[in-house]
Amino acid sequence: MRTRTIGNDTVGRVEVGAIGLGLMTFDQTGTAPREQLADTVRAAVDAGVTLFDTADAYGPGEEKGAGAQGENERLIASLLDELGVRDRVFLATKGGHTRTDGGGWDTDGSPEHLQAAVDASRERLGVDTIQLWQHHRPDPKVPYDDIIGTLKEIADSGKVAMIGLSNADPDQIRAAHAVLGDTLVSVQNQFSPGWRSSADELAHCADHGLAFLPWSPFGGVGSAGSLASTAPAFAEVASELGVSVHRVTLAWHLAQADVVVPIPGASRVASVEDSVAAADLTLSPAHLTRLNQS
Repeated sequence: MRTRTIGNDTVGRVEVGAIGLGLMTFDQTGTAPREQLADTVRAAVDAGVTLFDTADAYGPGEEKGAGAQGENERLIASLLDELGVRDRVFLATKGGHTRTDGGGWDTDGSPEHLQAAVDASRERLGVDTIQLWQHHRPDPKVPYDDIIGTLKEIADSGKVAMIGLSNADPDQIRAAHAVLGDTLVSVQNQFSPGWRSSADELAHCADHGLAFLPWSPFGGVGSAGSLASTAPAFAEVASELGVSVHRVTLAWHLAQADVVVPIPGASRVASVEDSVAAADLTLSPAHLTRLNQS
C-alpha cells in the first residue's frame, strides 16, 4: 500500500499506510466475536494498514454506560498482543471525551482529567509512551487556551511522542500550533461526501504539513450501508469503474491532499480489504471534478 507521513524532523517522521483503521466499530454497538476481530486486525496489518485509531471514550456505552470508558483501548491492546503485531502498528488514542450512564457522551477538558486520561490510556494500552495522543473534543466549560496549556504540559512530560487535535477549527489549530510547535502533528475532524465543513481545516493541514485524519469518512456509524443513496455521484463513479462506492470515497479522500489518511471503521476482513484497495485507485481529473462539485 502507498504510505503517508505523520510527524516532522523534530519529533520524528513515521510512515503509515495511506488508509488507517478506525477502531470504534469494534465494540461501539456491542463487541463483535473476538475471532472475527482478530481476523480483521491481522488482515489489516498484513495489507499494510499501520495507523490504528482508538480513544478512551470508545466502548459499548449502551451496554455499560460510563463503564464503557477505556473498553476499546483494552480490547485493541489485547488483540495486538494476542496476534503479536504490536510492533507493526502506529497506535493512536484520544482523551477529553467521556461516557455517561445511558450511553451518552460528555466532555472534560480540565487539567486533572486530561492528565489522568493520559496515564489511564498508557496503562490500558500497555505502553510507557503513547505514539500519538489526541485531544478528543473541545470542552465548552474550559477555555481552549487553557486546554492548550495542559496539552503542552502533557507533551513536555514525555508520556506521549506526538500530539493531535480532534474536532478543532482553524483558529484552535493555529493557537495550538503556536504553543505546541512541532509536537502537534495531526488533526482528526469529520469529513465525508456529505460532511465537508472541515474543508478549511484540511486545507490548513495541507499548508502546514499536519496529517489530516478524516473520521467517519463514509458518514458515520450506521451510515456506510446507505452511502450509495446519500452520495449518488460517488455511486455513479463507482459503477463506471466497477468498484464499491466505499472504495471511490476513500480514493476521493486521498486525492484531496497528500496529508490525508482516512480512518474508516471496519470489523470484518472484507471491509478492510475493500478499504485498502482504495489506496491503489486513481480517480481521473474528470471524476474528481464531478465528486468535488457534487
